[in-house]
Parts: sequence; C-alpha cells; structure tokens
Amino acid sequence: MAVMILYATVIAGCGGARTGTEPDTASPARTEAASPAASPSPTAAGETAAGEQAAASAEPSVSAAAPSRIMTAADLAAFEKKRALPEGFVYLDEVIPSARFDIRYYGEFNFVGRRISGYNAPFAILSKEAAEALKRVSDDLAERGFGLLIFDGYRPQKAVDDFAAWSLDPSDAKMKEIFYPEVDKSRLFELGYIASRSGHTRGSTVDLTLVRLDTGEEVDMGGPFDFFGPVSHHGTDLVTEEQTANRNILKEAMEKHGFAAYDQEWWHYTLKPEPYPDTYFDFDVE
Repeated sequence: MAVMILYATVIAGCGGARTGTEPDTASPARTEAASPAASPSPTAAGETAAGEQAAASAEPSVSAAAPSRIMTAADLAAFEKKRALPEGFVYLDEVIPSARFDIRYYGEFNFVGRRISGYNAPFAILSKEAAEALKRVSDDLAERGFGLLIFDGYRPQKAVDDFAAWSLDPSDAKMKEIFYPEVDKSRLFELGYIASRSGHTRGSTVDLTLVRLDTGEEVDMGGPFDFFGPVSHHGTDLVTEEQTANRNILKEAMEKHGFAAYDQEWWHYTLKPEPYPDTYFDFDVE
C-alpha cells in the first residue's frame, strides 16, 4: 500500500493532490520506533532476498516483478492458524477458497524489504462483512473467467508503526529503485505515502488484483502493487487502454458490492459503510 496502510498512498508531490477516499494521512510530530520485526522464518518456495531483486524502471511501464510466492487456500493449510481473532473477523481463505494469496508484508518483497511487525503468518484477515462482500465480488468475476489475488487485508497497528519507524531511517533504502524510485524517503510522511493511521487497521480494507482462472496469470494492471507514483492512480494516462480496462473490471465489480476505490491506488478498496469505522485494531496476523 497498500502500504498500506499506509499504506494510504497520496501523490501530492508526484502529480496531484489527495482526492481519494482514504482519510488517514496525518503525520505524527514524533513517532516512537516499533519493536523490531521477528526474524523471518523460511518463506514460501521461490521467495528470494529483497537484495536480489532486479531494480524496476521509473518509467510508467515500471514492473516490480516479484519472485513467485502466490499461495492457494490449500497451500495455506501448511500454516497453523492461531484463531485468536476478535469477534467479527474471519480468515479470508475460509470464506473465498478459490482466492490466491501473496501477503507481501509477511515476506521480504515489499517497500521495506523485510517482514513487517505483526505479520506472523501469510494469512489475509477481514471483518466478516467485508469478507462476505468480497465473496460476492469473487463469484461475479468467476463468471467472467477471473479470480482474486490478495496482497493484504487487515493490518495491525504495530505494522503501521513499523512503517513509520522505518521511514525515519534514511540509511535503509534498499527497495527504493523498485517501489519509490522518484521519491525521497525523508518526504514519505510529508507526501502522504505513509500514514500514522491506516484504513487497513479498521479491518475492512483490502489490497488485491485479478488473475485469470484458466492460467493463474496475473492480469496486467499497468503498474505493480505498492508502487509510489502516479502510474498507480485510477484514471492515469500513463497506462494503456487495455490496462485501464483491466483496472475497471476490478473496480466495477468491487463497487457493485459496496467497496469504495481509493483514487491513488488501483489495488486499494474499503467496504462502505465499515463495521468498525473508529476502531484501530492491533491483534497479530497469525
């Protein structure tokens, strides 16, 4: 972002003022450093260290190609679920068994370059209402030959705090060329790329894309997840007509079932109305 989320992304210094629906962008006067994230255990097959990733171009056609780590509900069965979710939250793979998952903040291929605090397993969690609405989206898209690939759902507040602490360390920019090549890291709060509060933490925001059911291939959206730049905006003229049409397939299906798009991030949607609009949760993803 997400990001998220962050992940709320705004491009005030990269092409436009905030006009999206994600409101949580206030920068703290002082941010306490989050507890260091636990050292990652072996991740899904095919994942490589962030330092080995090829740098992406800063041109509009930028492609942050990730090592394969996409998992199905069957793959996730290898990970134990703690099942310590607050009432009203569910594991998304149990609601949408056909979905695929690439939980970026559990691994190392994200804009920070390591596992993020609070992500102890590669699960997507959402409020029950958001998960059920997303299941209706999935059912509709399946009739057109598409499935859902989930990057992130609920995000603990400790993860948002981890992003904030990372943003204050100018020496740590190992993922810059892939995710924020045109942005000075010291300005991430100022520009709104990182927020002290994220809609993800309220439990009804999801980051996702489309895959083709016949091949499992990701649909070309014209820009990668969590790229900090105007190519990520809805309505940008930096992508092709086909890529815009692909974004609109997802957008129209999400909006049909109650999700609101965030203008600056083609992957980011929030259920409206949210069941927990004023609550920022901090239970771990596990």
